[in-house]
Amino acid sequence: MLYEIRTYDIKSGSQAEVEKRFGEAYEKRRKFSELTAFFHTEIGPLNQIIHIWSYDSMAERDRIRAAAVADKTWPPDIKDFVLSMRTEIFLPVEFSPPIVPGKYGPIFEMRTYTYPAGKLPMLKDNWERAIPERTKMSPCLAMWYSDMGALNRFVHIWPYASMNDRMETRARAQATGNWPPSALAKKEGREGVAYLAQENKIVMPSAFSPVQ
Repeated sequence: MLYEIRTYDIKSGSQAEVEKRFGEAYEKRRKFSELTAFFHTEIGPLNQIIHIWSYDSMAERDRIRAAAVADKTWPPDIKDFVLSMRTEIFLPVEFSPPIVPGKYGPIFEMRTYTYPAGKLPMLKDNWERAIPERTKMSPCLAMWYSDMGALNRFVHIWPYASMNDRMETRARAQATGNWPPSALAKKEGREGVAYLAQENKIVMPSAFSPVQ
C-alpha cells in the first residue's frame, strides 16, 4: 500500500469554489478509486488543499490516473485557482493503522518531520516502542515515510475533537515522560532521532472527504 499526498496552494478566497468543483468531479472520478481524505488548512500555511489517495502499487496508480483522465471527467476544473502543485508518495510504517472511512476529528493535526539520512530504522524503532501507550490517549490516523518527492520525511496525522482536546491530550502524553518517542528512548538509554526540521498544520476535512 502507498499513499499519494497532493498539496495545492490556491488563491485566497477560492477555497469554497475549489472544493465545490473538486467534489463534483470526484463523484465521477470515484468509480476508478476512492479518496482516502481531503483536507484544507485551517492553521499553518493557509489556502492549501490536501488530497490523499491510496493505491496498491505505482502501477495501479498510473493505470487508474490514466483511466480517469481518459474518461474526460478528471481532473477537476480548478486550474484558474491553483498557484502551485506538489505530490509526494508515502509508505506506511509497519505499525501504522489502516485508514477506513469514518468520523475521527473534526480537527486533524498533520505533522511532518525531516530526519537525517539513514535514520529511518531508528525512527521506526523508537516510534514502535512509544506509540502503544500514546494511542491509549488518542488515536493516530497515519504514520508514513516518504518514498518519492522530498525524501527523509515522516508524516503523522492525529485527529482531535477540538483544539482544546489537542492541547490537553498532548500535555497528558508529555507528562508521562514517555512521549515524544525521544523522551522514552532517553529514559531507556537509547538514542533518539535529532530531526532536521519539524512542521505542523491544522487541517479540516471537506464535506466529501471519506475521513471526517
